[in-house]
Amino acid sequence: MTDKPDSSPGLDHLSEDTTGFGRRELRTVRDAFVRPAAMLEAYMNLGPTGGGEYARPLRFYFTLCGILMLQLFLMGGATLMLGQLGSEVLDPLIARSGKSRDVFLSDADNWMSLVLVPINAVLYALASAPLLRWWDPENLGWRRAFRGTFHYLNVWTLPFVPIGFLAYMPATAGWMSLVMVILSFIAFLRIGKGRWYRSTLGGVVKAAVLTLATFLAALVAYLPTTAIGLLGGVLG
Repeated sequence: MTDKPDSSPGLDHLSEDTTGFGRRELRTVRDAFVRPAAMLEAYMNLGPTGGGEYARPLRFYFTLCGILMLQLFLMGGATLMLGQLGSEVLDPLIARSGKSRDVFLSDADNWMSLVLVPINAVLYALASAPLLRWWDPENLGWRRAFRGTFHYLNVWTLPFVPIGFLAYMPATAGWMSLVMVILSFIAFLRIGKGRWYRSTLGGVVKAAVLTLATFLAALVAYLPTTAIGLLGGVLG
């Protein structure tokens, strides 16, 4: 079975033309909460739109990342990350830039806010795809492995989107990291039974490994994100 076009008329087409969000996207959101494992099978067996039923996982993930980036900008950018850098790091760079401290931090924050979510998203996928391909009983190849990976990332990210702004507030950032861990476990266990794991214990262990891999990827992402921000502060 191949992907089929969604030929339904009406407000759906208007919505998709104006916002990029149509019936397929709404169905993707619904089934990501209700039947994520069935969605995975559709993506694996029926093509990148699940036989014409769903949004492409990569495209949908870009949409979710865009929402998180908007939240980041609205919440004041990456000031929380910049605040973790000591004066011994910032002061020489501020002096070299020839700017005031406030202007330097504003420029650095703008650059970090621009690249924070995309860099994390790419490294999450690169960390997850090899594991999911290894655990799958089929010989997926990289194309389907990444398709399944982005579906997992979508199911993980969707419940986080309504509360994502809390991750950028100093008072709640630590708690939101714990929420992300819990959501990662839940997403993997809901999606992968019968394909990526068989027993509950095996699922929990693999969920722990996958979550650890993605959080290590986040630590790696911190380095280029911070470097780009500081460089932007000096040169921007």
